[in-house]
Amino acid sequence: MKLHDFFNVLNRTSLVVQIFIGLIAGILVALLWPSMAGHIEILGQIFITALKSVAPVLVFILVTAAISNYDSNQPTHIKPILVLYMVGTLGAAIVAVIASLLFPTPLALVQAAEAATAPPSNVAEVLKALVLSVVDNPVKAIANANFIGILAWAIGLGIALRHASNTTRQVVNDLSDGVSWIIKCVIRFAPLGIFGLVASTVASAGVDALMGYVRLLAVLLGSMLVVAFVVNPIIVWWKIRRNPFPLVWQCLRESGVTAFFTRSSAANIPVNMNLAERLGLDYATYSVSIPLGATINMAGAACTISVLTLAAAHTLNIPVDFGSALLLCVVSAVCACGASGVAGGSLLLIPLACSLFNIDTNTAMQVVAIGFIIGVIQDSAETALNSSTDVLFTAAADIAAKERA
Repeated sequence: MKLHDFFNVLNRTSLVVQIFIGLIAGILVALLWPSMAGHIEILGQIFITALKSVAPVLVFILVTAAISNYDSNQPTHIKPILVLYMVGTLGAAIVAVIASLLFPTPLALVQAAEAATAPPSNVAEVLKALVLSVVDNPVKAIANANFIGILAWAIGLGIALRHASNTTRQVVNDLSDGVSWIIKCVIRFAPLGIFGLVASTVASAGVDALMGYVRLLAVLLGSMLVVAFVVNPIIVWWKIRRNPFPLVWQCLRESGVTAFFTRSSAANIPVNMNLAERLGLDYATYSVSIPLGATINMAGAACTISVLTLAAAHTLNIPVDFGSALLLCVVSAVCACGASGVAGGSLLLIPLACSLFNIDTNTAMQVVAIGFIIGVIQDSAETALNSSTDVLFTAAADIAAKERA
């Protein structure tokens, strides 16, 4: 086959099919030639680095362009999307708490891992970090991928540029088109990136370290599956009033799979932007809601915090009454929304949730250590649920608004 014919076949093959082929090839390489996995890991590292590098610039330029060229006669749908984000995260926490109470999971505690930073002591501290990130230096925000800060500056600059000349606003639009083109180029390399990531992960992680936590993983992953295939579809049906599963499945397939292996909501923002464009969603809406969702829409994190906190309670034989369970749901949901403002993400918020049951910090940090052990599965599944839900709820709100119009 000539090179020209090969590229023609490549262009005719769906990107999802290519990613699936890369996934299977990565598993085969890890199982049959594990020594090769270390050499092809660079493909995954390049792919993740490229996505992480371009995502902050993409969000800043796209949001600035969307706001500066916003037509006041074309309403956006950010408010209903925020409601969906909050309802979805709280729903995920409730599911995780119910699953943990139905299937109590005592843990064999391990030596506590030393965290790079101290866990927050209360919810106010989490929210304070989130608010401070809004007023972060714009250059620092872009360099550190602080998407709350990036959004704040992009919205402010976009509003200011609404009073600029047509030429200036056209330049911003052209920049937006240019960055979008770069994103499409990066995403075309997703199959190779997934191939490298899967091969290195399967070859290095193995299953031995996870076997002691099968029950914990079952409760955790089971909760996330219920959220993905029961709670989220119900929320989407409530919004669009028709069969939600085609949209749910498309978001999980095209966003969730990539997020599972990149393990980064920020890195998956370009993937979600590309999917939103192909779904025909309103540009002014998804250019804001998707990066915002990557920061505050954390159903997977709510599941992790709830399940591991109640596992600690069951280990210490602490009774969990209805009031405590309800309070944990609320705290988990609030903490999950602020997880991106805390180094270590959802795991370092576990001691805060554990304090509701008077569990000492030393024990809580041992639970965090277990979280790091199962992180290869926990973090991947959590990110897949978080990121795919961003575009799912954006699509649901956008479709509902267009059908009412």
